[in-house]
Amino acid sequence: MMPVFVGKGISCMWYMIHGHDNPGSLSARQRVRQLHLARLEALSEQGRLLLAGPLPAIDAPDPGPAGFTGSLIVAEFDSLEAARAWADADPYVAAGVYAQVEVNAFRKVLP
Repeated sequence: MMPVFVGKGISCMWYMIHGHDNPGSLSARQRVRQLHLARLEALSEQGRLLLAGPLPAIDAPDPGPAGFTGSLIVAEFDSLEAARAWADADPYVAAGVYAQVEVNAFRKVLP
């Protein structure tokens, strides 16, 4: 069974969005972080966000100046094209944080 947007009756699927950071982009990431988070909070409020978070460049919860290698987001969209459009509009893309963004369908199995 496919997920349904809460209260909207729209069938949708999960999509994995993996943004790969440009080297040395930590300051740009920090500069537009609140804009990036606002979009994720909107997805969460709509019941469409499964998970989201940065990928530390080192094995530590706070990588400090080592920064991040990217971000992972799993969220519901009505199509792959809609997920790609949402990802392309991310402030991290416009600010040059991401060198590349992958968007793939995702099938949640557990938990």
